[in-house]
Amino acid sequence: MSARTSTTKPLHHVNFNTENPEMNERKRKYLTAKYGQHQMNLIKKRLKVEMWMYEQLQMLFDTTGDCFDEIEIDLDELLDLECKRRKDWLRVKLTRAKQPKEIVEAFIIELLERANTL
Repeated sequence: MSARTSTTKPLHHVNFNTENPEMNERKRKYLTAKYGQHQMNLIKKRLKVEMWMYEQLQMLFDTTGDCFDEIEIDLDELLDLECKRRKDWLRVKLTRAKQPKEIVEAFIIELLERANTL
């Protein structure tokens, strides 16, 4: 056993040492992290909620794609709020929705149920 035993993990890094600087930059763009299965499942679950939310917001505001700048709901911000404040926070965000209040309320309830699974 070595006299130098460290409890910290060594730093891992990747160096691209080619003589072509363009190649270095291109390789750096495509370097990605590998996540464990559990982490990937959490990422997929969150992405699914975010995509559902985006589609529902387009319907609530009767808009599509490029001109969809009217509303932004940050899931992290929502989840950071106390549970009893979340509904009111969402109602304020959705005051300009073009759909009837019943549909907006149904969206809020569904979103809070989905957010609680994250």
